[in-house]
Amino acid sequence: MTLIETLGGVEGVRRIVESFYPKVLKDPLIGPLFPEDIDPVMDKQTLFLTQFFGGEPLYTEQYGHPRMRARHMHVEITNDHAAAWLRCMDQALAENVPDEALREMIMERLSGSAYFFVNA
Repeated sequence: MTLIETLGGVEGVRRIVESFYPKVLKDPLIGPLFPEDIDPVMDKQTLFLTQFFGGEPLYTEQYGHPRMRARHMHVEITNDHAAAWLRCMDQALAENVPDEALREMIMERLSGSAYFFVNA
């Protein structure tokens, strides 16, 4: 079984995303970096994470190559921002992924990406 299948496909990823963004918006450090209308961000994140976790290349099909670091260069991102993002994701995973080993593997994979975005 692939990672995306283990997570429940696009629907499972969407549940994680829907749990994640309210936490992000409440976070005093990273919340202000996001727009008030979070729905488009959640849609893109669902597409991206589906692809990132081994599913169909939904993000690429709709928006082209992810180039995620380049897409975030207009925002100053520090190690503290990356850590806050990861804390929110860890909480969302805890609410949606019962398997602790799976959560740890996902967090390890996301950690590399989160810190790759650091540009300040």
